[in-house]
Amino acid sequence: MNPTWRKPFGMAMILLLIVFWAGLVGKLSTYVAHWPALAQAPFYLFAGIVWILPLKPLLRWMELGRWRA
Repeated sequence: MNPTWRKPFGMAMILLLIVFWAGLVGKLSTYVAHWPALAQAPFYLFAGIVWILPLKPLLRWMELGRWRA
């Protein structure tokens, strides 16, 4: 089995995704801070989970070399 460039590139993409998402949520938090606490909780719950969605196809591509199953 020969090493491929997909795994290092995929790891870099995951790190970029995390940095981008954290920056976006951090930027939005200035507006969300004015919301009531019961409205902030679902926003942060959603923001904490939704960044995981693009990981499955990215991890599949890193391992198999294709985006779909």
